[in-house]
Amino acid sequence: MKFLPTLLLTSAMFAQPSYDLLLKGGHVIDGKNKISAVRDVAIRDGKIAEVAADIPAARAAKVVDVSGLYVTPGLVDIHVHVYAGTGKRGAYCGDNSVYPDGFTFRAGVTTVADAGSSGWRNFPDFKDRVIDRSQTRVLAFLNIVGAGMRGAKFENNLADMEAGPTADMALRHKDVIVGIKTAHYTGPEWTPVERAVDAGAKAGIPIMVDFGDNRAERPSSDLWTKKLRPGDIYTHCFSGLRNELDASGHVNPAMLEGRRRGVIFDVGHGGGSFAWRDSISTDLHIGSMNSGMKDMLNVMSKFLAMGLSMDDVILRSTWNPAREIHHEELGNLSPGSPADVTVLRLETGDFGYTDMYGARLRGKQKLVCELTVRNGKVVYDLNGITRPDWEALPENYTQTGDTRWDSITPARRTAPRRK
Repeated sequence: MKFLPTLLLTSAMFAQPSYDLLLKGGHVIDGKNKISAVRDVAIRDGKIAEVAADIPAARAAKVVDVSGLYVTPGLVDIHVHVYAGTGKRGAYCGDNSVYPDGFTFRAGVTTVADAGSSGWRNFPDFKDRVIDRSQTRVLAFLNIVGAGMRGAKFENNLADMEAGPTADMALRHKDVIVGIKTAHYTGPEWTPVERAVDAGAKAGIPIMVDFGDNRAERPSSDLWTKKLRPGDIYTHCFSGLRNELDASGHVNPAMLEGRRRGVIFDVGHGGGSFAWRDSISTDLHIGSMNSGMKDMLNVMSKFLAMGLSMDDVILRSTWNPAREIHHEELGNLSPGSPADVTVLRLETGDFGYTDMYGARLRGKQKLVCELTVRNGKVVYDLNGITRPDWEALPENYTQTGDTRWDSITPARRTAPRRK
C-alpha cells in the first residue's frame, strides 16, 4: 500500500495532455523550414512543440480543426506607426499613429516594428505608453531625429540628428530597438542618411530609409549603390517618386546594383511591382488604413493579384522581415520558437485593390484571418472555430476557454437563460 500514492501520482502525470493547443489539418507554409504541405502544429508553454503530418488529438488539451485553411507563422510587419496617445497633432509621434492591438491580430499580425515614430528623446515615453502595454510584440526603428516624427519642422532639424545619443539609446534597449530610421527629409544634404548609418554602425543594427524629397544633390542611385550598407533597408521601394523607375518605365539599374550589394527593398505599401521583393509591410497609420493599404492582409492579397505565389507572399511577410530585423526566433514554426501562429482563409471571388493614386487592380483571391495565436494563446478568432456551439453547453454556462490556450474569453458571467 505504501506504493499507492506514487502509483496514483505517476498515473496522473501520464494522463496530462502533452500539448496545450493543437491546430489540426491545415496547410502549413513555413518559409524558413521549407514546408508547404498539410501538417499539424502543436503548442506547449507558449512555444511551438511539434509540426508533423498527424499528431494524435488525444495528446492536446485543445484541438482546433483548421482543415481547408492555411497555417503560417505570425505575420511580421516591419513598417508601422503606433506611437499613439501623446496628443501631438499631425505627427506620427501622436495623432497620426494607431494603437497596435486594435489593428494587428485581426490581420494575423503578431509582431510589428514602429518605423521611426520616436527618437532618442521620446523613446522612453513610447516604450512606457505603448510597447510595454501592448499584447502585440512591438519593436522599433529609432529615428535619427531626437524628437522623432513630430512634423516637418522637427524632422528637418539637422542639429537634432545625433548619432551618439541615438546609438546609446538603441544599445540600452537592444531587445526592442531593431534599427535606425531616417525619413521625410526635404533638404539637399546627405546628413540624415550619414548620421543614421553612423548610429547604426555604433549600435550594430540596420537603418531604414524613407528618402523624403527627391533632390538632384543627393540622387537615389547613390543611396542604393554607395551610402547604404548590406542589410540596410530602403522602404517605399515601389512608390515611383524617387527614380525607382528609369525614363523607359523599367527598374532603375541602380536598384538592381543596390540589391546585389545586399540592400533590402521593403514595400512600405508602394503602388507598383518588381520581379523581386524582399519584405511586405504596410506603413500602417491613420491615413493608410482607410485608403489603398487597409491592412497587412490586403497588401498581401494585392501581391497575390499581381502574380506572386502564396508561398512567396507568406515568406515575405514572415521569415524575410524577421531576418531583416535580426529576430530570427520569429517568422517561423520551428520547435522552440515563440508560438505566434496565423490561420488564414483564401477566399475566391471578385475583389479590387487600389494603389496610392486610387487606380484599381482586379483580383480573384483575398486573404482573411480566421485565427491568431500569440505566445501560444488565442488572441483573435473570427468565426469562433476554437469555441463550442452554445446549444451544446449547459444552461447556465460561463466561459468556455482555458488559460492554457485562451486569452480572449471574457471573465466568468452567467449566460442568458434559454427560452
